[in-house]
Amino acid sequence: MAEERTIPYKIYLSEDEIPKQWYNVRADMKNKPAPLLNPGTGEPMSYEDLRPVFCDELIKQELDNDTAYIDIPEEVQNFYKMYRPSPLVRAYCLEKALDTPAKIYYKFEGNNTSGSHKLNSSIVQAYYAKKQGLKGVTTETGAGQWGTALSMACAYFDLDCKVYMVKVSYEQKPFRREVMRTYGASVVPSPSMDTAIGRKINADHPGTTGSLGCAISEAVEVATTNEGYRYVLGSVLNQVLLHQSVIGLEAKAALDKYGVKPDIVIGCAGGGSNLGGLISPFMGEKLRGENDYRIIAVEPASCPSFTRGKFAYDFCDTGMVCPLAKMYTLGSNFIPSANHAGGLRYHGMSPVLSQLYHDGYMEAISLEQTSVFEAATQFARVEGILPAPESSHAIRAAIDEALKCKETGEEKTILFGLTGTGYFDLVAYEKFNNGEMTDFIPSDADLEESFKTLPQING
Repeated sequence: MAEERTIPYKIYLSEDEIPKQWYNVRADMKNKPAPLLNPGTGEPMSYEDLRPVFCDELIKQELDNDTAYIDIPEEVQNFYKMYRPSPLVRAYCLEKALDTPAKIYYKFEGNNTSGSHKLNSSIVQAYYAKKQGLKGVTTETGAGQWGTALSMACAYFDLDCKVYMVKVSYEQKPFRREVMRTYGASVVPSPSMDTAIGRKINADHPGTTGSLGCAISEAVEVATTNEGYRYVLGSVLNQVLLHQSVIGLEAKAALDKYGVKPDIVIGCAGGGSNLGGLISPFMGEKLRGENDYRIIAVEPASCPSFTRGKFAYDFCDTGMVCPLAKMYTLGSNFIPSANHAGGLRYHGMSPVLSQLYHDGYMEAISLEQTSVFEAATQFARVEGILPAPESSHAIRAAIDEALKCKETGEEKTILFGLTGTGYFDLVAYEKFNNGEMTDFIPSDADLEESFKTLPQING
């Protein structure tokens, strides 16, 4: 619907307005996320327990449930200035195409070489690894955004980078793999035959296309058996959501410049990094009783941890070597279908977001990928950005909410996260354009079989 454009298409903060502190939403949570448990003893993991796996300073951030604001190191701030602040965009063209009274905004995180929001945390984790004097780090990656971002960060700090990439994404997205290699990372399809856990997974699941849970197991094994290495993760963990809070802090600051308050905040949900980062300051206000927002997590129907999972302690990895986390999970043995939103193919969800969802502070929906790509195509044609498949889940939900406004005449303000670009996801777009894309939804029987692998832990 036509409107005088008193708000610009793109709202930029100045360089001086880039956040100098991360916001830790756990500080405002009445019910804190449950602690990580030692898989051997069932006891809460301490700082010393976690030292063989994670960098020292990152462990402190992981365990800190009480400090609301944590200073961003100056060297990280300076790196952020290369691509931040990222734009907040008013989607005037999409609004017009939908003929909706809704006002739609999106926070675009794809304006860096990695093509996604993942660089916000990878540079932090590489910084602390270098500060600790480590040789290098290991990690997993699904669609490749995290692996790409980490390879860039490791190149910046001259660290070795070993990436285990989910096999189906390794095969579907060869060009993202080559970006990682260009930045000096070694990239191995997972499950591989290079690790004991990889060999076991291949034996137990012949021909498997892999999963993030498999790749995590391999990366952790390599980190803990090679001196001078630590494991780093691009999602799920408390520390990652902390680093990604720059997304929400910038988005809120940009909206505040024009006195705009969103009614609905929408993010795609795989492990939780994008969603947690985007909603953090809005959720903080909601927790403190200062404002109310409708917050929606959007996940793929093929991997519906929020909407069909169980809130329970589970292994974070398929190999069952990582700490146990209390989260919404489909079971660590669950291997999702080879859908094209590789970054959302994880069996569990961030413990922080899981607790918030469990306590009723946000809602969740699941969507089939053909409808998601329909929305992605419509968005690309009117807004001029080819979105990543992961982000397109949020786009689909935002469009649906805007169309509801068209039906009711309500002028709601919608904010969603556009986590990155889809230029390395053209195999997925090709399948959609050729009419070859299919939808796979696990049956109740499939999920019940996976739930049988959940560890029997009270709490």
